[in-house]
Amino acid sequence: MIFSRSDLPGIHGATRDLTGPKGFHKAKLSEGDIAIVDAPDISRAYAQRLIDSKVSAVVNVHQFTTGKVPNFGPQLMLDQGILLVENAGLDTAKKVKNGKKGRLDEGKLYYGDRSIGGGEILDADVAASRFNDAREQLGDHVEALSGNMSEFVRSEAPLLIDGLGIPEIDVDMDDRKVLVVSPDPRLRDKLKDLRYFLREYDPVIIAVDAAADELIAAGHKPKIIVGDPEVISSDGLRSGAVVVLPAEPDGHAKGLDRIQDLGVGAMTFPAASDNPTDLALLLAHYHGASMVVNLGEPMDVDTLFNDAAGDNTSSALLSRLRVGPKLVDSTAMAELYRVSKTGFGWLWAILGILLAILAIVLIVGLSGDSGFMDNLVNSWNNFALSIQDLFKS
Repeated sequence: MIFSRSDLPGIHGATRDLTGPKGFHKAKLSEGDIAIVDAPDISRAYAQRLIDSKVSAVVNVHQFTTGKVPNFGPQLMLDQGILLVENAGLDTAKKVKNGKKGRLDEGKLYYGDRSIGGGEILDADVAASRFNDAREQLGDHVEALSGNMSEFVRSEAPLLIDGLGIPEIDVDMDDRKVLVVSPDPRLRDKLKDLRYFLREYDPVIIAVDAAADELIAAGHKPKIIVGDPEVISSDGLRSGAVVVLPAEPDGHAKGLDRIQDLGVGAMTFPAASDNPTDLALLLAHYHGASMVVNLGEPMDVDTLFNDAAGDNTSSALLSRLRVGPKLVDSTAMAELYRVSKTGFGWLWAILGILLAILAIVLIVGLSGDSGFMDNLVNSWNNFALSIQDLFKS
């Protein structure tokens, strides 16, 4: 017996690749589609969008609940009858062809009878169990964070409150915009998105660790470099930027020997935290920056919960609270300029058309021996007669 495609077992539907930075903007979902997502610990909001799109199944390249946070998204989708497959891997996503009819059978994704990968089916009992376990672990993490923050505040209160220990540098940041750039997988793209902000304000740029070399390669010149000299090229260290080395409370700084061998001047920043991004943010704040734009991995609730017991979390959280209302994420700044510049682009286009029409009117009205209005009328009549003769011929 020969089976048609529709006779093959499993859920049938168009495959939609929602992985990558564009996510939902990458492919338009329709009812019955099979969505492939890259969403560990998928949120309730993300799950609701998939439900609203009426997809039949969701294939996650990662696990729907990793145990780091108690996310309700998987249970929400299961309650709506959506089949969930997890741990499919990025290799599966790479083989997905947007819009091509596929099928999902026993956790495997097929095009016809050819499997392109798959994972494990997630059921309601496992989803509920993971949710409860993650909720317990989160409580333990937050308790650990509370203890770490208490210790950090005790040791770093003079730094956080009065800025004691922050080095004096010969870079004017008073009442200026400052851009702190940390290593980021999308650094080049994020810089491109900030081009209007960079052009308009010419902010003071502080590079963190290896981001210094990426900035220079992209044509930007940091005024300050904060970080470990071992991860920065010699050319980067010699670029003319002020080099600040994170140091232990006793003043010992990693990489100082390399700095001395290169003959580059540098200063140390003693602190309990060795996170150069946190130190760069404090440096900008205490030197009078009116705004600090942070380009790098964000410090958000997910990061907080995922690493609540980590040594750097307390430093990251308190340093950002210290900078307070001055701190803006680069993605928010880019979005502001994207909307703003798009609006002005249409405005300038319309204005250009109106000016061109005005110029034509002035030229026609001022040419000829008659008055302004008579010249306009005569020119229009001549134009109309020319068009009429053209159609007659």
